[in-house]
Amino acid sequence: MKAIPLTQETFDATLASTDLPVLVDFWAEWCGPCQQLGPIVDQLAAEQDGKAVVAKVDVDAAPDLARRFNIRSIPTLLIFKNNEAVGLLRGVQPKSALADALAAA
Repeated sequence: MKAIPLTQETFDATLASTDLPVLVDFWAEWCGPCQQLGPIVDQLAAEQDGKAVVAKVDVDAAPDLARRFNIRSIPTLLIFKNNEAVGLLRGVQPKSALADALAAA
């Protein structure tokens, strides 16, 4: 299982459709640290299946979402609960830090 790619069109509906915490990785193809974090996010998606939703937003493909959440540097990870941002992580993180942040939500 991999992280779910979200777009401008699917973002709000995806968040509204679940009671689970949602981790969203804001990334871009050209970003080295994002490439490093990608496999960690995908591993987390597999481990959290049924406990949380793990998703990705390509900031080049969805610049409006990046602006909406004031994403100034990538990778930035936001954690949402009940459609509200409740957590923020920046830069490459160990999987344990991401899992802990999701558990806290």
